[in-house]
Amino acid sequence: MKNLWTQIKSYPSAVAGLAMILLLVVLAVYAVVTIPYDQAVALWKGGDNVWLETPRNARPAWFNFFYREKKPVTIVRRTTDEDATKTNIDLGGGVILSDMVLEFDFNYDDFPTELAIFFTSKYQAARPNVTVNWVTPDGREIPLGEMTIRASESFRISQDSRLVRRLGGRNPEVGLFADPDNPSKPLKGTYRLVVEGLMFEEDSDVDASLVVYGQLHGLAGTDHLRRDIMVALLWGAPVALAFGLVAAVGSSIATMTLAAASVWFGGWVDWLIRRINEIVMILPLLPILIMVGLFYSRSIWVVLGVVILLGIFGSSILTYRSMFLQVKQSGYIEAARAYGAGSGRIIFRYMIPKILPVLIPGFVTQVPSFVFLEATLSVLGLGDPVLPTWGKLLHDAQNNGALFNGHFYWVLEPAILLVIAGFGFAMLGFALDRIFNPRLRGL
Repeated sequence: MKNLWTQIKSYPSAVAGLAMILLLVVLAVYAVVTIPYDQAVALWKGGDNVWLETPRNARPAWFNFFYREKKPVTIVRRTTDEDATKTNIDLGGGVILSDMVLEFDFNYDDFPTELAIFFTSKYQAARPNVTVNWVTPDGREIPLGEMTIRASESFRISQDSRLVRRLGGRNPEVGLFADPDNPSKPLKGTYRLVVEGLMFEEDSDVDASLVVYGQLHGLAGTDHLRRDIMVALLWGAPVALAFGLVAAVGSSIATMTLAAASVWFGGWVDWLIRRINEIVMILPLLPILIMVGLFYSRSIWVVLGVVILLGIFGSSILTYRSMFLQVKQSGYIEAARAYGAGSGRIIFRYMIPKILPVLIPGFVTQVPSFVFLEATLSVLGLGDPVLPTWGKLLHDAQNNGALFNGHFYWVLEPAILLVIAGFGFAMLGFALDRIFNPRLRGL
């Protein structure tokens, strides 16, 4: 291993490939540790309103480093926060007045995309009543409305047509932030949302959260369903590595074992394996996987099993067979047969280890092809329906016209990770081929 590492270091491409693979491994480990499988699936399904507080089609937050005019990032304020002001006053007779103030600083050069308030309340029979007012940095107070709320209630300020009329036909996310002296720009400063809750039972309570949806959000942005794209980018790494490595290693080892058995036993065993190989070689892999996805199952593990099964009898079995024909004629094979070694021992202890240097570079260079195959199936809409993957991101981006609508980050991020995976394994595999195959060292 020490000698191998020394030789790998002599190839800059191999070092670069190892660095790329290490990056993917780190992403995969981080994803599995921080976002368990069940949680990742639940997040990507988007059930239980898990993405209520994220904007739709927002670019990554770090884009602000490249903008001359700073775009707003999502702001969330809750009455349960430590810096929030909430006072409950008992008015007697079971009536309680709750004063809530949500304060935030807005120092951006553009307007937010949406505004919403989410209420939660606790009561027995009588629903609480709330009055909501908006206070601008210059002291103007704009009433937003009055409502009776249930245990869970949402007030989409941006969709309030009455508020639009009061703001002179401007959308609330613009009218509530516009500078009176320059309506095309937002007024910077400290804004306040003042909520007065009136409760009619002693144990009643009301809480509110204000969401100012920004044009930017998170490290990777969001998609059309408000989902954080970082979830799929992170979980795409373990899915891609698992699919690629298991498919490449499984099919390579199984193919080599069958080729060795074919050469060693000969006769009807060799004839049967050759006939199956001829049949499989004329079968198109991608249409078969499409049929499996349409008529049986789109589970990634089912697809993986089909890929390995068809890969076992692929064209590589002929390459291994030709190598084993030469190995079979070697003197040490005759010596092993002379001292009474069984067929299994000869195949696994003497024949297969002889060509392992060819196997290792082979399955390393095969990994990207299987990674791209999984992404291709996902882009075609035949990927695993529950797993967030890089191919699934590209599929959703294509269906929602991401490039036409300017959401280029949605396409570039998974595409870059796919390129990194392809380049990493390809560069390492080619270097290993030079190291293990002396005929290539002088090329």
